[in-house]
Amino acid sequence: MKKSSDDADPSPSASELISNKIAELGDWRGETLARMRKLIKEADPEVIEEWKWMGTPVWSHGGIICTGESYKSAVKLTFAKGASLKDPARLFNASLDGNTRRAIDIHEGEEVAGPAFKSLVREAIELNKAGKSKSSKKAKS
Repeated sequence: MKKSSDDADPSPSASELISNKIAELGDWRGETLARMRKLIKEADPEVIEEWKWMGTPVWSHGGIICTGESYKSAVKLTFAKGASLKDPARLFNASLDGNTRRAIDIHEGEEVAGPAFKSLVREAIELNKAGKSKSSKKAKS
């Protein structure tokens, strides 16, 4: 059965909007954001891509993992609960004085270690899951 054109959703998906953003950047920032997006998807094939706050790519699983913003001189990946994550590779290099978030600023010519980044993504997901299940755990008797 063929869908009528009335059934088609004219608005692009978050994934399409993120792909468009990467293409629009068209320089090292687009390449960097595309690479980090790929690493996020490799770390979590079930990640949900969202488009929030008037044009910010967001990756979620049980809550926000991180956002991906592009500035003139950096691509910033902000982890919503970054202050609670272990970061043995010391990837976090921005927003270090906050109580909740931590960020990774990537400048032209810099590259983030893929395995360490994927570990952060997985840890963020586990933290999100732990936060969700806390309230549903029954008290031990």
